[in-house]
Amino acid sequence: MRYRRMGRLGWQVSEVGYGMWGIGGGPGGFTGWDYDTAPACLDEAVERGCNFFDTAWVYGRGVSEQLLGGLVRRHPDRRLYLATKIPPKNREWPPGPQDTLDDVFPAEHIREFTHRSLENLGVDRIDLLQFHVWEDRWAADGRWQEAVADLKREGVVDGVGISVNRWEPTNCHAALDTGLIDVVQVIYNVFDQAPEDELFPRAQRDDIAIIARVPFDEGTLTGTLTADSTWPEEDWRSTYFGPENLLPSVERAERLAADVPAGMTMPELALRFILHHPAVSTVIPGMRRVEHVRANLAVSDGVPLDAGLLDTLRGHRWDRKPTSWSQ
Repeated sequence: MRYRRMGRLGWQVSEVGYGMWGIGGGPGGFTGWDYDTAPACLDEAVERGCNFFDTAWVYGRGVSEQLLGGLVRRHPDRRLYLATKIPPKNREWPPGPQDTLDDVFPAEHIREFTHRSLENLGVDRIDLLQFHVWEDRWAADGRWQEAVADLKREGVVDGVGISVNRWEPTNCHAALDTGLIDVVQVIYNVFDQAPEDELFPRAQRDDIAIIARVPFDEGTLTGTLTADSTWPEEDWRSTYFGPENLLPSVERAERLAADVPAGMTMPELALRFILHHPAVSTVIPGMRRVEHVRANLAVSDGVPLDAGLLDTLRGHRWDRKPTSWSQ
């Protein structure tokens, strides 16, 4: 495993981290979770050098955080970095155009869920506390600023971050202007290359860390989806991969498959593309099987993609705008 600097926080984090939505289970997420298998996946990741784990209260309504807390207790000799997220009070992903800070992140809500997460994780301090959604129109409101500053002064939070809404990589610059945001978590992959335009240069200039999420475009970039793929109604992908999105996604993945080098899988190519960019501190694939943990973490070998292949991958950029189904 290779390690990268987490921006001005200065941590050395595994360049392949662990996204813990899928193993958290619960309503509104991925179906097919297995709480019996999850600990073995997490343990395997630690043994292979992963030290950055990203969760959220909403992943299983605290269950994912509890799984992460158990991991920390099983490995007291390892320095593991724990990142979690405050859910929006109104439980809307992303916020609506009329939602105010009072609707989504009032100060008392920020404090309440910070302490819920501390309890679930079983720790005294959260390394990285993130807002799970964001609207830059809230940035100048001093109430959220004071709330996170207080949590830092109290020593219960080290770094503060924003998980940027899907396909809105510039909807955070005003927040960055406050100087309070240490980390931005953003969707970045072979299709979603827009963060390179403005966000990544800003992050590099201001020494802000980047967490790259959704490396496989919710499954498209694994190369396993087909035009006939379906999910249970309670699985959020049944909405995301509706008629407007499934077929275009499959068609683009099929075109990409022609450019995957011999001896390389599409998931490997997807991760190597993300890791080519120096602004990225870590990428956080979701992993619910031990074999996926092994395959994804093996990508951290320091072998760069060929420059010609990178140029080819630029041609697969797919700029999209948020819609009612994109969440």
